[in-house]
Amino acid sequence: MSLERELQQRSSSKCELCTSEEKLASYTVPDIKENGLKTVLSACHVCTEQMGDSDKIEANHWRCLNDSMWSEHDAVKIMAWRMLNRIKDDWTQDLLGMMYLEEDTLELAKASGDGEVEEDKVIHRDVNGVILNNGDSVVLIKDLKVKGSSMVAKQGVAVRNIRLDRDNAEFIEGKVGPTLTVIITKYVKKL
Repeated sequence: MSLERELQQRSSSKCELCTSEEKLASYTVPDIKENGLKTVLSACHVCTEQMGDSDKIEANHWRCLNDSMWSEHDAVKIMAWRMLNRIKDDWTQDLLGMMYLEEDTLELAKASGDGEVEEDKVIHRDVNGVILNNGDSVVLIKDLKVKGSSMVAKQGVAVRNIRLDRDNAEFIEGKVGPTLTVIITKYVKKL
């Protein structure tokens, strides 16, 4: 059975976060290297848009997490935990206090940096000091030799949908050609 079909069956053709039945699509939980049904959920366009852009979050829409945070599916629990951490409100803190995640699931949820105290967060900056976020696109400002191969990533190459290293502000990951590569932030400029 295909991933789409399994997801549709699992979600009963509803958003697994807010139960909307309109404009559904599969949503892959960002910042997790695993693939498959464990990291994908069915989400409506409203949830998808707000999960992708913190500036568009409408706190009242996310009151639905009171129910969906109890899902048996890891992808739903991970995104519920992340969204509760992004919305700084009394009711979200109450829900986080009640929520339980297995240790390995909690580690996956924390991969995005949500829930960390601001001064403890690792902030990634490009060569000009512009803050980089997961999913951003950058361009290389210098030819870079890719370690472990004979490939050279040329200056001016765009790297799309980057991922940030949680532990080191100098490293990001992105695909240069077909190869997933670690890139040092002082050699990139945000697009």
